[in-house]
Amino acid sequence: MNGTTDNVFDVIIMGAGPVGKTVADRARAAELKVAVVEQELVGGDCAYWGCIPSKAMLRPVIALADTCRVDGARDAVSGPLNAPGVFGRRDRYVANWDDDRQAHLVKEIGAELFRGHARLDGARRVAVATPYDQVVVLEARHAVVVCTGSRAAIPDIPGIAAARAWTNREATESSAVPDRLAVIGGGPQGVEMATAWRGLGASVTLLEPEGRLLHRMEPFVGELVAEALGRAGVEVRTGVSVGELQRRRPAGPTTVVLEDGSEFEADEVLFATGRAPNTVEIGLETVGLLSGSWLEIADDGRVLGPDLGWLYAAGDVNHRALLTHQGKYQARIIGDVICARAAGQEVETVPWSAHTATADTFAVPQVVFTDPEAAAVGVTAAQAERAGRRVRAVDVEIGEVVVGAKLYADGYQGRARMVVDLDDNVLLGVTFVGPGVGELLHSATVAVAGRVPVDRLWHAVPCFPTISEVWLRLLEAYRG
Repeated sequence: MNGTTDNVFDVIIMGAGPVGKTVADRARAAELKVAVVEQELVGGDCAYWGCIPSKAMLRPVIALADTCRVDGARDAVSGPLNAPGVFGRRDRYVANWDDDRQAHLVKEIGAELFRGHARLDGARRVAVATPYDQVVVLEARHAVVVCTGSRAAIPDIPGIAAARAWTNREATESSAVPDRLAVIGGGPQGVEMATAWRGLGASVTLLEPEGRLLHRMEPFVGELVAEALGRAGVEVRTGVSVGELQRRRPAGPTTVVLEDGSEFEADEVLFATGRAPNTVEIGLETVGLLSGSWLEIADDGRVLGPDLGWLYAAGDVNHRALLTHQGKYQARIIGDVICARAAGQEVETVPWSAHTATADTFAVPQVVFTDPEAAAVGVTAAQAERAGRRVRAVDVEIGEVVVGAKLYADGYQGRARMVVDLDDNVLLGVTFVGPGVGELLHSATVAVAGRVPVDRLWHAVPCFPTISEVWLRLLEAYRG
């Protein structure tokens, strides 16, 4: 190595979001020397433009909806949400986009924080272009971990630049409620933002090219969420695509032209049409990889490719599961793998070992914070069947059979499904839709990840009267 001792680290982490910080924490726990490089705000997209601000905005909307579903409580609601209050709450949770506290936490664990743009510069080398027009070259004894995340993927359609379309960043940092908002994309981000901005008073039109919302989940999920959005006043249109945007005046409305020739006007247009990897101009070509590509990894987190045993990728950038909690799961595993290998230990990477990201394939949990909430883990019935599994899907209407749900909300509407592997007698997937179901999901995740036999689940007795009694009703329906 040619660098000075000060610039040689055991581990270099590119990106100081929640994933990169988790790798740093694991590596520092083993007393490895760690450098973390960040070009934007320490804490990443999740902390300032993703999970945290969106959920801070959604919680008042859902709380108000929950109140209005309970006799005796709805009479206390005397007006709409206070939008400035909601925005103020969001601003507190993102620390007014000030990352001093997050940066302090990185330094507190003993990692060295470098601010600037990081680029790979050959094997085990990272060049950091600092805000002061200097380039600092760092060298790694053991590992470089790419945790640069993802960005909004914006389609190349005519007029999109002039329309100044929103992405998740504008949608979660704006403090002005548009009169008319068009949301393009009916995935988790699209339906959440439609929920939030409709609750704040915007007139919302939600467009989804697929035949239903949340099309990666069980079919009934998108159907129930679409019905609820419609009742809340959102115009939901599926099977339609945008062909062009027209904004003739900078401060004027945008005309959204659909591919079928119809059109409508919106004051802002939000594209929630997927993500792209933040791997452009990070030096992938210097180690034989394609610039701008997703990074394919082995289950221990190492990037696949010749002579890359030192390079790891965690979080969105590897495209396995674009969820903060799943990225942090990978980060814990990668951190432990690096520490073990640095200590000369043999690393076992068989399925379900402590050094293998097995859950990325079998047990990914996700909650969509709409009204009603949608929560799922594992695979859908259709996915299991396509994989050649012999399964049975069992459904129950939560509001009809669960007393706790009826007490939670008058006229409770929701559905639950478990997908049972008939050969192994374990759960492959579980899905819930309904108010408050997000807090049920971890029990389902334990059942799926732990491959708990269905007969054993009978001995996990749910408390009465809670919504979790849905587990008993699912098992009863399975036994017939």
